[in-house]
Amino acid sequence: MSILPTHTPPSLDLPLTGGGGTESLKLGSGQDGRFTLVVFYRGLHCPVCRKQLKELDRRIEDLNDAGVGRVIAVSMETEERSAKVVDEWHLQDLSVAYGLSEQSARDWGLFISTAIKEGEPATFSEPGMFVLDSDGSLFWSSVASMPFGRPAIDDVIAGLTFAQSNDYPARGTA
Repeated sequence: MSILPTHTPPSLDLPLTGGGGTESLKLGSGQDGRFTLVVFYRGLHCPVCRKQLKELDRRIEDLNDAGVGRVIAVSMETEERSAKVVDEWHLQDLSVAYGLSEQSARDWGLFISTAIKEGEPATFSEPGMFVLDSDGSLFWSSVASMPFGRPAIDDVIAGLTFAQSNDYPARGTA
């Protein structure tokens, strides 16, 4: 199932670990500024995820300047593995949520993979990036079936800066 722009995605109510605090993640209230960036990542075993999340953590202010009030990384990881992600990847400001169910991942339109090597969880979601507008509706998304091919953060920042500055609407609703 894919979520269309201007439609409300499934709710997420997940615990957070590490640098972003320990409160529960709840989306859709519009309380975090115009945009909320939700990044689904594969997990501790993924070096591409590590690079992406470290860059997100480093670029929080740039994302804020582009109209993103909140950035959240989400995975199917356990609390223990999520804590390792925050600690071993040295994440300081990025909110990291864990415990996404397989069904919730599917409801968001994410691809699901099974382990093929040591160190991978039995099942995990492939990456996805979703920008929610202030009303909680989907503004933009990108979903991948492989660990590579993710949008560059600079491109996301440039696009959201343009959208914010020009009151550009969500597209792809037809």
